[in-house]
Amino acid sequence: MRQPRLSSVIERRILVNYRVAPDAAARLLPEPLRPQLVRGHAVAGICLLRLGHVRPAWAPEAFGLRSENAAHRIAVEWDGPDGVETGVYIPRRDTASRLNAWAGGRVFPGEHGRADFEVYETPRRMHVAMAARDGATQVDVTVEPADELRGSELFGDLAEASRFFREGKKGLSPTTSGLHLDGMELRTDAWHVEAGRVRSAASSFFDDLERFPRGTAALDCALIMRNVPADWRPLPNTTAHGDARLAD
Repeated sequence: MRQPRLSSVIERRILVNYRVAPDAAARLLPEPLRPQLVRGHAVAGICLLRLGHVRPAWAPEAFGLRSENAAHRIAVEWDGPDGVETGVYIPRRDTASRLNAWAGGRVFPGEHGRADFEVYETPRRMHVAMAARDGATQVDVTVEPADELRGSELFGDLAEASRFFREGKKGLSPTTSGLHLDGMELRTDAWHVEAGRVRSAASSFFDDLERFPRGTAALDCALIMRNVPADWRPLPNTTAHGDARLAD
């Protein structure tokens, strides 16, 4: 099936970012992917994303759908035909939308699990909690907008952080078959991020001491995107070597 290009509005996107030991991140990646390092650290995190007006690019905006979604991400690089490419590996995607869960991996790239979301949002505070219905993943995050990015050991300032995440626009996801990685690319002419201040963050993924032994994953910073129009374009499948099945 030919997968369509999707249009949407990123109504709210919270990126909660962690500094991770390179060897701990590498253990979670299938070949040909390897961790993309910043100041000696791998970069990983949680994307809490509310999309609005999601529709095939040819469809009028009025027909678009809205959904809450979560993705666990690791910044990666790999050798492409024209040199080193960068993006994110997404071992786990979850959504509140039954349609997204059905269509992911069929109509558009990226298989999704079902999850329940709790959201409380004001202009000055955002709280998002997510619990996957299979019991494998829970997230509870509170973030506030900030005037500048402070305390990060990954990025010197907001401009550096913004550039890093804008360049990592290709997302690769495992599939149930484990034979290839689904690919989707985020494109927007209106890229804009704000600095965030993390008030609290709990993640069963990053707090798991078997996955990340003590000292190998540390909360670093948060970024916020609001009301950004964006397209999502399918990428050719990437052949995976090693375990590329969906994370439990």
